[in-house]
Formats: sequence, structure tokens, C-alpha cells
Amino acid sequence: MPKQSFKVCLCWRRVFKTRVVEPPLDIKNAFYSFSPSGMMTVDDLLRFLIEHQGQKNATKEDAQAIFDSLKHLNIFQRRGLHLEAFFRYLLGDLNLAHPPSKVHHDMNAPLSHYFLFTGHNSYLTGNQFSSASSVEPIKDALLRGVRVIELDLWPNSSGNDVNVCHGRTLTSSVGLQKCLEAIKENAFKASEYPVIITFEDHLNPNLQEKVAKMVTETFGDILYTSETENLEQFLSPESLKKKVLISTKPPKEYLEGNTQGEEISENEGGTVANECQSSSQWNPPEEGEHVPDEDEGKVVPEYRQLIAINARKLEGGLENWLSDDPKKVSRISLSEQKLESAAKTYGTKTVMFTQRNLLRVYPKRTRLDSSNYNPFVGWMHGAQMVAFNMQGHGKRLWIMQGMFRANGGCGYVKKPDFLLHRGPNDEVKVYLGEGWHQDFHHTAFDRYSPPDFYTRIGVAGVPVDKDVKQTATIEDEWLPVWDEEFKFQLRAPELAVLRIKILDYNTTGRHYFGGQVCLPVSELRTGIRAVPLHDKKGNKYKHARLLLSIKFEAP
Repeated sequence: MPKQSFKVCLCWRRVFKTRVVEPPLDIKNAFYSFSPSGMMTVDDLLRFLIEHQGQKNATKEDAQAIFDSLKHLNIFQRRGLHLEAFFRYLLGDLNLAHPPSKVHHDMNAPLSHYFLFTGHNSYLTGNQFSSASSVEPIKDALLRGVRVIELDLWPNSSGNDVNVCHGRTLTSSVGLQKCLEAIKENAFKASEYPVIITFEDHLNPNLQEKVAKMVTETFGDILYTSETENLEQFLSPESLKKKVLISTKPPKEYLEGNTQGEEISENEGGTVANECQSSSQWNPPEEGEHVPDEDEGKVVPEYRQLIAINARKLEGGLENWLSDDPKKVSRISLSEQKLESAAKTYGTKTVMFTQRNLLRVYPKRTRLDSSNYNPFVGWMHGAQMVAFNMQGHGKRLWIMQGMFRANGGCGYVKKPDFLLHRGPNDEVKVYLGEGWHQDFHHTAFDRYSPPDFYTRIGVAGVPVDKDVKQTATIEDEWLPVWDEEFKFQLRAPELAVLRIKILDYNTTGRHYFGGQVCLPVSELRTGIRAVPLHDKKGNKYKHARLLLSIKFEAP
């Protein structure tokens, strides 16, 4: 049996035997109940898939494909699968709890019927105050399936070109042309469904005209423009496949200035004549501020024609902002604080507004560290564009990534109708984990011994569904076996995300990260399933994974 040694000091080492984990009792029982002879045939495996795993449409070809996938293992026997081979299949990529899938939601409804994977300040590489601007975060977001990219447009220092940056901060800038080319190059590699670019426009009419030319020439035929200024209903994602849409305020609304009491969408403060205004003092525009420009009287029709989704100017108070014009649809933007106010005071009205119109929510301006907020407040009230900072990592970004693993990872998730199709109890049993010793150095968690892993498993969703549970800690073990069962009561499974996080226990209180994953509950497969783990940035580890049992109780 292999051994691992940990150097404690110059004098001596600690030696630990590594072991081969045995299948848990549940898996042994399942194996022998479908193959009493101790050798599972293709027909036995097919019955297991249908009866135990709940794969009602499984075929003999599916079972044979599993057999074929195990032939390279030394433990495979032609007569059938013995227990060890069956155990390796359960931990393999053909038995994932949430396997890669194709788009399966109805994609023919209006855009307002979907949640969209949405980025905030998509060009920033780090924090919101002093980080660099680059096309790389834009590329990375698109390749992860993000469908809404935000660009802040400002004049350069000479006033003759357009830069993208987070205005009135110490962030650097990147040329708009570079950003547009990066979007065109990467827009449809991860998903063929439409990409929406939201402009936060701080330009005079001359530069708006230049932007119109840049956008038109860069995107050509893939740019969608509407023939009418006022749409009564948004088009569907299906009809807009491989199209790029621009969303911003029409020029005439910039020219009118911001009326008193209007909510500024982040740093929209009207037109300005100089560059991103980097300075030693962070000076975001105040609500209601409007900086006039000498060319304000000029309206640019070419720029107006670019806009496929009108962003509406906010006038009056919350109730007025959420008013629905039956003759035209539009988009509004609210900060996370304004959304919370709307949810408390006008919850039903917010839901009704988002049935036809688009609501974009963005982080409050004090999140300089590029942290994120609770996305469920927006999703629960129908907000389609819950804009997140994609630059960092953390629980809330993992939940966002988990949500948009649904529907084939295409960046569009159909809104739920909140009917409870499943019973109130969802059951998850955590059997074991493996693969860390292949993905991590043997002293990655502890210099003197193998890791002490435990699992935190919970549900993120509407308030009544939130719950977190924890396994015991398995000491000095690369192959932890927990064999613990947890039940979660769900009222809105369509909006629930299963959260799993592995930690290495440390007596100092600083527990080391050992992997995480978030998965949409509505798309989990029942039965005994493998769940690959991801790093803090959402990249999948090559080997580290858990083995779970998932059950949904009938009503």
C-alpha cells in the first residue's frame, strides 16, 4: 500500500498509509440487488439505470456505452461489472448529477421571460477603483456563457476618440474598438443565443456618431437593429440567435438631462467633455447631476438606430419607475438598494413590470472590492439582468455560475411559473469524495499530515428554502467517507441552487478551501451521482469530486 511522508522537522517525518476506499453500504446493496450473482450484466445495468437512478428513457445502448467506457480499466471483465468496476462507473463522468446538456427550455418566448447571465463593468480586471481595464475579462465572461456585457463609454483625453473605463476612479482605460472586436470574436463560442451590450454613455453627439460607425462596421450583419423605435414586445432569444443587441438610453433622453430625483444608473451623469477623469479622489456623479456640453443640441440618428433595447430615463419615484406602458417595452436599471426598496414596497408591481419589460440590477457603488450581492432578491421579483462583478470569486458568484449551468449553459434560463412540481422534501446523501491527492500537492492543506475534510451542503434560493448543513470532519484522509444524509424542504425548486463546499478543518479557525460547486436543483438527476468540484474561480478540477445520492420525494 502506498505511503505519504510529511516532514515535521530536521529530525523526523510523519508517515501515513494511503488507502483504497471501499464502496459505501448503500452502493453495495444497490449492486447486489440488481446483480445477485456478483457480476452485473448489461441488462442488469439497464434495470439499475431505470429503476434506481430514475432514468426512465435509458436504453440498452446507454448501458453498453457505460460498459465500453470501462474497458480500459484493469478491473474490467468481459462477463460483466463486478463491484469495484461498478463503483468506478458511479464516480465517473458518465454518471454526473448535472451532466453537460443541450438547450431544453422553450426559447421562443419574449426576452423578458428569461434570466440573462449578466456582467457588471465587464472590462475591469480587479477592483472597481484602481484596477486595469482590458479586453481579457470580456473574453473570459463570454467564454463562460455571459450574455450581457457592460461598457462605460467616455471621451479620451483629446476628446477625439472613445475609451472604456470606470469613470471618475483610478481605473485605467481600454479603447472601445478593442472591446467591440473582442466581443465579436468571442460572442458565440459558448452560446449561440444573443449577446446584449449595455452602454453607459458619457459622450457628446460627435463621439456618439463615431460610436455608431464603429459598432456598425465591427458587427455588420450580426448587429440587430429594430425597424421601429417603440416595441410592444421583445423578440425571443431563438429569433435573435447569433445577433448582437445594443441597449442604452436614446440620445434625446440624455439631452433632456436628469430630472430631480432620478436614479442615476451607476455613473450616468449626462455628457462630459473630458476623459475618464482619473484623479486621486473618487468622485462619482451625484443623483440628479447633469454636466452640459456645448454640442448637446445635436441629435445623432445613426446612434439612435443602433439601440435595439431602450433604457428608460427614470422620473418621479419608485412606483412611477415600475409603471408598464402597454404600447412599448423598455429596460430600467436599479441599484441593489433601490431593488430592495422596490421589493419591500412594490413587490407585486415589480413582478408585473418584469413580465413585459427588462429590469437590470447592479451592485451598489461602495462595492469597490468587486464583491457581489444576493441575486435571489432580483430573481424572486423577475429581474432578468442581475448584473454581477465577474472579476473575483466567492459564494454569491458561485451561486450565479450555478444558476446559469442550467439550460445547457447557454446564458438564458426560462423564468419559473412557481408551480411546485416536486414534493416538499429533497434529500441529499453525501457518501464520499476523491481526487484531491491528484489535484493538490500532498502538503497543500497541512504540512504535517493529510487533510481533515468536511462538507458544507446547502440550498440557496427564496428565503424559506435557504438552509445549510455540515458533515462530520474526517481526519487525516485524502479519501473521506462521510455517508451522511440531509433533507431540504423546498417551496420554489425552480429558483433553488444546491451549494456544496469542501473545507479542510484547521484548529486555528482558518479552514482551507478544498473545492466547491453550485448546481441548479431543477436539473439535478436523481440516484447515486458523481459531482465534480471547482476552484474559487469556477474552473473544474480534473479529479476532485464527490459521490452523492439525490432523491426528490413525491407529493
